[in-house]
Amino acid sequence: MSDSDTTQEHSGAAEGGQRVVWDDTQMRTTFANVVNGTSTREEVTLLFGTNKTWNTSAGRGVEVALSDRIILTPYAAKRLWILLSAILQNYERNHGELKIEPAPRPEKTN
Repeated sequence: MSDSDTTQEHSGAAEGGQRVVWDDTQMRTTFANVVNGTSTREEVTLLFGTNKTWNTSAGRGVEVALSDRIILTPYAAKRLWILLSAILQNYERNHGELKIEPAPRPEKTN
C-alpha cells in the first residue's frame, strides 16, 4: 500500500474563515532530537538533526547528523511559536511538566 493510498484529507479553518485542505501526499516524516536556529531580519532558519554521539568520553565532542533545514518568514515563525506553546501546554497538562536542564559546560583546561 503506498502513502497516497492512505492519505486523508485534513481540513480546518484558516484566517478569515477560509477552508484549508492539507495535502499530505508529498509529506515525509523525519525524527529529530536536536534543533538549533538562527535568524535575520527577513527569515528564521531552523536546523533539525539527530545526536549521533554515544560516547562523549572519547573526547570527540557531540556529533549531530543534520537532516532538515526549515526557513520561515518571521510571521510564520511566530505562528509556529504560538502553535508549539499551545501544544506543549496541553502536553504538560496531561503528562506533567517537562524540565529542561542546561547542557553541561565543558571543563576548562589551563
